Amino acid sequence: MTHSKRVPAFIIFLFVAFLGTAQDIPVGKPDELGFSTERLQRLTTVFQAYANEKKMAGSVILVARHGKVAYVNAFGKRDVEANAPMQNDAIFRIASQTKALVSVGIMILQEEGKLLIADPVSKYIPEFSETTVAEPKNEGGYTIVKSKRPIALRDLLTHTAGIGYGYGLAADKWKEAGIQGWYFADRDEPVGATIARMAKLPMDEHPGEKFVYGYNTDILGVVIEKVSGKSLDEFITTRILIPLGMKDTHFYLPPNKSNRLAAVYSAYADKPLERSPDPGGMVGQGAYVNGPRKSFSGGAGLLSTAADYAKFLQMMLNKGTLNGHRILAPSTVELMTVSHLGEIKYSWGGGIGFGLGFSVCEDLGDRGVPGSVGEYGWGGAYGSTYWVDPKEDLVVVYFKQLTPTNNLDDQSKLRTLVYQALVK
Repeated sequence: MTHSKRVPAFIIFLFVAFLGTAQDIPVGKPDELGFSTERLQRLTTVFQAYANEKKMAGSVILVARHGKVAYVNAFGKRDVEANAPMQNDAIFRIASQTKALVSVGIMILQEEGKLLIADPVSKYIPEFSETTVAEPKNEGGYTIVKSKRPIALRDLLTHTAGIGYGYGLAADKWKEAGIQGWYFADRDEPVGATIARMAKLPMDEHPGEKFVYGYNTDILGVVIEKVSGKSLDEFITTRILIPLGMKDTHFYLPPNKSNRLAAVYSAYADKPLERSPDPGGMVGQGAYVNGPRKSFSGGAGLLSTAADYAKFLQMMLNKGTLNGHRILAPSTVELMTVSHLGEIKYSWGGGIGFGLGFSVCEDLGDRGVPGSVGEYGWGGAYGSTYWVDPKEDLVVVYFKQLTPTNNLDDQSKLRTLVYQALVK
């Protein structure tokens, strides 16, 4: 079902359902949740300074422990030019944080017996029945060879399918096909049409051999559409967003919420903070309000608030349930949040593996930053990040809209400041 075919009754159903389920995570007292109130103030001081010094426009931080919000704060401006202050309910483009919800969607379908993650992608998207890989030639350039084996859904969940974002050896062919980068919101076609063309392009690596971050979860979104018979938008909304009360999470923003959308900025060395172009593409305001509203990107398409995303993470921390709504079985959450890489090396740092949609901390010392073994999370291209720490019963959500960041150290300081405030 495409967006244009959706009937008004479905819209009414969504509205009524949201009213009935929109329940925020309760707020607790920091000291009763194991935090030092005085030490949490350091978090406020540092992140207010980022905004005051114009290293970013603004941000929102939410920290929850034992199922209650211990800290939530908004800093700086939602829109500098409009002099609009950042609010806790500001809406952000969450880019790759979309991947976690779509990965959960795949696991919902596995739990219903409608697919297995061991299945080949071609079972659901026939265009993937024969894929190819670009291999380097000794004299330069590349040759195109047949993939050593079919791509499985599990390869996509773990980013081991060998599929990048179109900038590998055969970048010329991906560019010619008009498929590069993670941004889909301006495409005037269903995402399934884009993915069908993608299947014929040379991949970066053979399936199951290397960790290659790319279009994997966009392909999974199309699998969800094929298996469920619904658009990705409708499936994610009815199966995850409504049950969890995530009333401000959308692929495209309703016009009446556009005044809550945080503006995107760019930080460059030796230059003042710049507002990104409007609407822009990968680095810009994007077509999330006035775009074609046809391409539901499972890899990077959603917008959300800190409170909404915290509900999703709390569900994961609760082993698949929140406010009486079970999304996944505990065994599925466990399977998703352990590393599946085996001998494959994670590309961006030591001590980290990758599960079914999440990075996973395997060795705290090797990783070298505060946290816990078993902690899982990810981030987004606009500078947002999140993590869940089961050992500490902790959820952290950090949203901002800054790309590029000029090597800002905010994410590392966020992590340090959260854990230094945790005293029992």
